[in-house]
Amino acid sequence: MTDKHPTISQWHLQQTRLILLAGGVIAYPTEAVWGLGCDPWNADAVDRLLELKDRPAHKGLILVAASVAQIEFLLAPLKDSLRHRALECWPGPVTCLLPDIHHQIPANVRGNHRSVAVRISDHPLVQQLCETAGGPLVSTSCNPTGRQPARQVWQVHRYFGHQLDKVVPGRLGGQKKPSQILDIATGRWLR
Repeated sequence: MTDKHPTISQWHLQQTRLILLAGGVIAYPTEAVWGLGCDPWNADAVDRLLELKDRPAHKGLILVAASVAQIEFLLAPLKDSLRHRALECWPGPVTCLLPDIHHQIPANVRGNHRSVAVRISDHPLVQQLCETAGGPLVSTSCNPTGRQPARQVWQVHRYFGHQLDKVVPGRLGGQKKPSQILDIATGRWLR
């Protein structure tokens, strides 16, 4: 297969969708590292993901989406200049901190922040997962806190064994480092 980012079968997509709807936690390849994901509006799933990762809830999590349409509800209340700054970054490996003006994102995803971290991915598999799920997914590096993010599927299994509900087959994108992070309110790059 010559495609750098092959898509996955409809069967895998539908199984992943059912797992996410049931509150499952998945691992999947992203642009640079393997990610852990779940439905951001399922509090039990988010809490379980945080527990697996041993990540404090106050730090917050990243949301990944397939398109602007999936996060339009967050962009709509923003000033045009802030909206434009975010749209210039996507799709691609840039995570933007968007002010959550109307508190639309659950607190256990947003953490102790007034903004939420969002990325519109250009990775075809991530796009497929978000489209199949019907909206953004939590996307955090697949590793226990303090360990290196998984770059190989064997590392995913070493870190989490059978604690995950699904490891979605696929390959990483071409990025060497995790996404950059831009605070659109200040224009400051945080990573």
